[in-house]
Amino acid sequence: MSAPVTEDLLIVGAGGFARETAQAVRDVAAADVAGGRPPRWRLAGHLDDDPALHGREVDGVPVRGGCELVHELPAARVVVCAGSPRDYAVRARLVRRLGLPGERYATVVHPTAAVSGSSAVGPGSVLLAHCVLTAGVRVGSHVAVMPQVVLTHEDEVADFATLATGVRLGGGVRVGRGAYVGAGALVREYTAIGAWSLTGMGSTVLADVPAGQVWAGGPARLLRPAGAAALAELARDAPVPAGTAAHGTEDGSGTEDGTGPDGRRPETRMGSPVA
Repeated sequence: MSAPVTEDLLIVGAGGFARETAQAVRDVAAADVAGGRPPRWRLAGHLDDDPALHGREVDGVPVRGGCELVHELPAARVVVCAGSPRDYAVRARLVRRLGLPGERYATVVHPTAAVSGSSAVGPGSVLLAHCVLTAGVRVGSHVAVMPQVVLTHEDEVADFATLATGVRLGGGVRVGRGAYVGAGALVREYTAIGAWSLTGMGSTVLADVPAGQVWAGGPARLLRPAGAAALAELARDAPVPAGTAAHGTEDGSGTEDGTGPDGRRPETRMGSPVA
């Protein structure tokens, strides 16, 4: 059996979630060393599309340049750490834009997280401190699980979903692709949170939340449709009838989510200047 090798890890993004992930990576490395193992990863830096951040440091980690640098460092593993309630579809857009194979993505699990042997977490996902996955939990790819989230038996969380701090899911809950569940939300067992929906912080979810809607309150109720970026992703995921153009203009000059023909979104800026 070959000895474990320390791999470089690039964090796409330099905002709050990216900084939290960088700290989780440090904590993983410290736990590895304390256990007599080589560190799993070496923080190779942040990548961010905000030019004001290039050449600076975020909590001691350099911002090396824009996101496209992932292609110039093919040996480094990658995790995409962007998104907020204002635009929780940005992670999906970035992953699509970068076009990396699945094996390039790391899975970051904080050493204080409790992940049962019967549970599984997909590539590109991040589980921060004191998360709990009890039994038979399935977490997809590129999922953000913030501190002190509890996922109980048979919960399923689809790709690109975000579970903010302190979310609690009863057993058998289904969280759809790209859904955002706000901080402190409680979700009743065997309910469904629809794809690209947003559930407000502190909500009590007692009934299914439809795809592409914003629900909040106790009990949670419909407030309005989700934002344009989330609805664009929902439309992108829907089956396309034969003979129709998918996700763009007829001449291919742009897409319904605001990206250009190369898949880039000009306003994508994932960080803010850090002193």
